[in-house]
Amino acid sequence: MPLTRIALRAGKPAEYRKALADGIQRSLVDTFNVPKDDMFMLITEHEPGNLIYDRHYLNIERSDDFVVIQLTVSNTRTLEQKKALYRRIVDELAESPGLRREDVFINLVEVEKENWSFGNGLCQYSRSSV
Repeated sequence: MPLTRIALRAGKPAEYRKALADGIQRSLVDTFNVPKDDMFMLITEHEPGNLIYDRHYLNIERSDDFVVIQLTVSNTRTLEQKKALYRRIVDELAESPGLRREDVFINLVEVEKENWSFGNGLCQYSRSSV
């Protein structure tokens, strides 16, 4: 059920963007028990003037490879699962596509389960599904 938004600087090849999506999905499957086929992701590329961030906030040195990952999920996970997800994502993305851990910014947005409709105008996660 996650909706994943990935924002990065324009110009990366398709393989790089695919590696981002695949690494994030593996992390969600392994730490949040998301089904493998539950994959809904939006990747947006931004020109340098349209991706604005502090390169040194909290003494973390960020580069031009900075990536923002925003995950909208149902509010059913523990703090331990969230911490495991953050660690797993940076580990996966460090492995492929070779992203520096300092350049991974993750924002988790939690919503009630009834705030999802996956199609047909239905509320699939509610008890009545209507």
